[in-house]
Amino acid sequence: MATPRWMARFARWHIWLGWLVAVPLLLWTLSGVAMVARPIEEVRGEHLRIADKPQPLPGDPQVTQVRTFVQRGRTVSVVTSVDGTMSRYAESGAPLPAVDAVEARAIVAGAIRGGDHVASVRAFSAKAPPLDLRKPVPSWQVALADGTHVYVNRDSGEIEAVRTRWWRIYDFMWGLHIMDLQTREDSHNPFVIVFGSLALLGALLGTALLFRRRKVRASA
Repeated sequence: MATPRWMARFARWHIWLGWLVAVPLLLWTLSGVAMVARPIEEVRGEHLRIADKPQPLPGDPQVTQVRTFVQRGRTVSVVTSVDGTMSRYAESGAPLPAVDAVEARAIVAGAIRGGDHVASVRAFSAKAPPLDLRKPVPSWQVALADGTHVYVNRDSGEIEAVRTRWWRIYDFMWGLHIMDLQTREDSHNPFVIVFGSLALLGALLGTALLFRRRKVRASA
């Protein structure tokens, strides 16, 4: 059992530790509440933008974009239509089929370190993307042996995202931080605002009590 002498020492350490952490905790809670006070879309000014409809390219009223790049050593052109669908074409102009599981594995093997060690391949639709992708695109999830998930766009063959195990841990912690484990996107939600405000109030009261405790000890 700790002696009164040690208990008094612990109390003194607790007070000085409180002085050390009170200011950063106060700043953390104050800045956190300020950051979640408005939706992130409004902070970025996205609500001020006037959305433009995709405009067709001159000479082809059905096409809005053409991108050309090298994929697996060959030149591939991806054509985006007015309705948002994508089509692939070879350098010769011949249409290429949508990316299948075999090609998705080959793309990952050639573009990602360790990409040849595949544990599984799984297809996802644009309407139901996995949580760690969060993009409304049809994709192949190529799961590697080290736990990394590589997402390949089934229409264009491009790698949409690389999600390591640590990324998923970080993403989970971010969801806890903003109190949104479902989408992990909404930092402006009632839970984080209410609890953040309560934490700010607690930090303010704790800082005030530090001053009060110091005055009492000084007058004793």
